[in-house]
Amino acid sequence: MAAASDKARFYLEQQVPELREWERREIFSKEEISAIASKRSDFEHILNARGSTPSDYARYAEYEMNLDSLRRKRVKRKGVKTTAYTGQKHIFSILDRSTRKFHGDLGLWMQYLEYARSQKANKKLNKLLAEVLRMHPTKAEVWIYAARYAVDVQADVPAARNYMQRGLRFCSKSRAMYLEYARLEMVYVAKINARRRILGIEPGKNDSVEAVDAGADGEQEEDRDADMIALPTFTGEDLAGEDEDEDGESKITNVGGTDPALTPAMTGAIPLAIFDAAMKQFASPPDLAEQFFNTFAIFSQLSFLDRILQHVVGKMTEVAPSSPSTLSCSCRMPLIGLAVHDPAFPIALGKVLKAIRSSLEKTSDRPTLARKLSGWLLPISTQETLAPELKKVISVTLKQLKKEDNDQSASS
Repeated sequence: MAAASDKARFYLEQQVPELREWERREIFSKEEISAIASKRSDFEHILNARGSTPSDYARYAEYEMNLDSLRRKRVKRKGVKTTAYTGQKHIFSILDRSTRKFHGDLGLWMQYLEYARSQKANKKLNKLLAEVLRMHPTKAEVWIYAARYAVDVQADVPAARNYMQRGLRFCSKSRAMYLEYARLEMVYVAKINARRRILGIEPGKNDSVEAVDAGADGEQEEDRDADMIALPTFTGEDLAGEDEDEDGESKITNVGGTDPALTPAMTGAIPLAIFDAAMKQFASPPDLAEQFFNTFAIFSQLSFLDRILQHVVGKMTEVAPSSPSTLSCSCRMPLIGLAVHDPAFPIALGKVLKAIRSSLEKTSDRPTLARKLSGWLLPISTQETLAPELKKVISVTLKQLKKEDNDQSASS
């Protein structure tokens, strides 16, 4: 017990200069400083005693995060210059101690990662990712977190692909890995397409770019060129896929030539390859294919979306033609990418309603199909811009689907 008290005292003594600084600059009152010191003392004695748990470290770190947030607000309100001591270093120390003692607790690692990300400590976060991936290579959520960070924060798509491909070697049975990999590729294409439209280099999209004055001289042209956003350069290494042909060359990277708009990444070849690999890995379950369908359908602005969805539905129809998942996706196809105010919406809705009636006769599980279609149609029926006539038609269909579900449930 004496050793635990000595350790606690050691850590508490390191915090004395920080507390004195807060008191001197009047960020906290003497009473508040005493309360903070007392609370820290309690935490330190718990952490350094036998029987401490990961939740003890998590609560201590959470307390310090809240305290640091309060300190920042008071510093800003009072106009105090940045102090020499900040809570960030102390919080990092607590989280580091927690992961060293409980390196098998993934919750502590994720708390550490999230805090480093919130503080924009990118160098530290990269080191943490390498360490946690080394400690937990079979945890799919860690690989997914690393890939999302690479795309969302660092805008490094090759690194994200590398994370996902490495993760699939360790987590080959994880459906979430395949779904997230496909989603990241779709997000990447959507961002590049949006950037191309903004820059006016997408065919037929030049209206979005302001015209340059005809009287601009050469120097103005150079300045304008200097301000342009450089598009990423695509290489075969960046777009390399896992499938290879007989000559050892990637099937994906041989498509499209040198035009970035025609590369596999921009034409949907990579998401399709991921889908096919997942279907092969998991013996083509229709529920997984439906998850891919839902993932792809969100990106309605992509020109190749219809081709991808047709491929997914075709695979589902080939494997399980009467499955509720297959028929649900097939019914939804005509309305994908159409807004309720689109002139083509009424005609597409008619096709959907016809497909629903036909699918209810074909399906092997009418209640499940009715529930899936009801859950999809309900949000559409509540949109304010939907025409009253169409809203009435959808409402009638929803009642029929609900009755179908209730009748089948009652008979069973």
